[in-house]
Amino acid sequence: MISRREFLQASIAASALYGISGFGNWSKLSAQQALTQDDLLRFDTFGNVSLIHVTDIHAHLKPIWFREPEWNIGVGDVTGKPPHVVGKDFIEMFNLTPGSPEAYALTYVDFEALGRTYGRMGGMDRVATVVNAIRADRPDALLLDGGDTWHGSMTSYLTKGQDMVNVMNALGVEAMTSHWEWTFGQDRVREIVDGLPFPFLGQNIFDNEWNEPSEEFDPYTWFERGGVKIAVIGQAFPYMPIANPGWKFPDFSFGIRDGRMQEMVDEVRAQGADLVVVLSHNGFDVDRQMASRVTGIDVVLTGHTHDALPEPVIVGETLLIASGSHGKFVTRLDLDVRDGQMMGFRHKLIPVFSDVITPDADMAALIDNERAPYKDQLEEVIGHTDSLLYRRGNFNGTWDDLICEAIMEERDTEIAMSPGVRWGASLLPGDAITREDIHSVTSMTYGECYRTEMTGDFLKVVLEDVADNIFNPDPYFQQGGDMVRIGGLGYRVDVSAPVNQRISDMTLLSTGEAIDPERNYVVGGWASVNPETEGPQIWDVVENHIRKIGRVALQPNTSVQVTGL
Repeated sequence: MISRREFLQASIAASALYGISGFGNWSKLSAQQALTQDDLLRFDTFGNVSLIHVTDIHAHLKPIWFREPEWNIGVGDVTGKPPHVVGKDFIEMFNLTPGSPEAYALTYVDFEALGRTYGRMGGMDRVATVVNAIRADRPDALLLDGGDTWHGSMTSYLTKGQDMVNVMNALGVEAMTSHWEWTFGQDRVREIVDGLPFPFLGQNIFDNEWNEPSEEFDPYTWFERGGVKIAVIGQAFPYMPIANPGWKFPDFSFGIRDGRMQEMVDEVRAQGADLVVVLSHNGFDVDRQMASRVTGIDVVLTGHTHDALPEPVIVGETLLIASGSHGKFVTRLDLDVRDGQMMGFRHKLIPVFSDVITPDADMAALIDNERAPYKDQLEEVIGHTDSLLYRRGNFNGTWDDLICEAIMEERDTEIAMSPGVRWGASLLPGDAITREDIHSVTSMTYGECYRTEMTGDFLKVVLEDVADNIFNPDPYFQQGGDMVRIGGLGYRVDVSAPVNQRISDMTLLSTGEAIDPERNYVVGGWASVNPETEGPQIWDVVENHIRKIGRVALQPNTSVQVTGL
């Protein structure tokens, strides 16, 4: 008798023929004629349940350029496995056509040239069009938001997330989980959640005083769709006080808590759940490991690491779905649920090409209204770029190089440090740099740009600590974003080495001298989790620097040497 896992594997196999992922069908069409909205939205309705997933929008309301990572290194058991495949290897693994729309959407290869061909992506008015089209086909489709939604833009900073709350309410989100939302502070989170028309989920959000599950946020919620009883369990970002300032949410603790996750899965199964969905902000590798340890989960809608995969990854009998970031993609997942079991699926990662998908008029009007009070500030041109500006990947991007350059110049430091956050839009050579563009890569509620001294030994400790957050072979110890971005300092990193032995050959770039462990160096940085941090806001530092130079022209950065691959 065929098993459920065999059913799911058969669904994956069918995707190669039918094009469940959506890539293949419309890419072949686009080689012969102009890509159309119908091509992007075409889907053969399947089964009795449809899930719609968006995640990691980071408050980007308008269409953007967004370059996918050049570096996404997997270590240990996940070496060379999705999502740790990039560029031409990604194109080959997923049988994409080089130079095609899907190759542009999913990889960094020829990004500038293909960007000029295929245009910007995202825009919440276009996302609304996609969501509405899915609902027109499947009226009871369930829309779930994976978090990192309220934070990441100038308008979200100025409105304390209210612009995104209004937009997501209008979109019709039915449940969400969280991460950067908490950086607005626990009081603001409580204020917003009290007014949400849908649950703000987190089975792993605990009351710090009592070390018990918080009664303020539901661990899970219920839906009845297509005759199926669906339990959606929330998983907030587990490493909040490590990656973000704990003093902004002192009443709460987080953590993976896979033991409690198993309890929640067992609990909803006992209450008659036919389908168990985990709406997660763990990050892909953490979710992959959690899915291998917790039984009874049908689908994990994963977020945090911004991965966009055209096919699900199957762990045991659990589907892992990765829907990208910044509004570039919307996932549609149709499921065949019978007798309390998920037996098959069809999946499509829908790329939101903003020049192809017609904006939803009501959402476009709402977005313009949210932006209207700040329009002049947002659109003021600060300078221009002759370089491709991007941030995304394990190591420095050109936006990061520019930020570090600005810190060293404006704060008069030898070395600059910038956090390895993943959010932020790209710019093509020749583009104007607006104030909104600067905020796209810097906006946060603890953006003070500090100036201090650090010994060479302490600098190594910092680099080693962050490297272990990324390259520890146990995903549960991968507790941060990407590698801290460094200006003025070069180093070598062996990603295969054990903890505290990855970083070597540290060099002060201005002199070419080796970093002296005993010497104090003047260091500037931002996004410190220390509540006493002082200094100008990082966006003002970057703006002042760009105004002075007028045009940005960056040289290739070869200061980080990567080994152990």
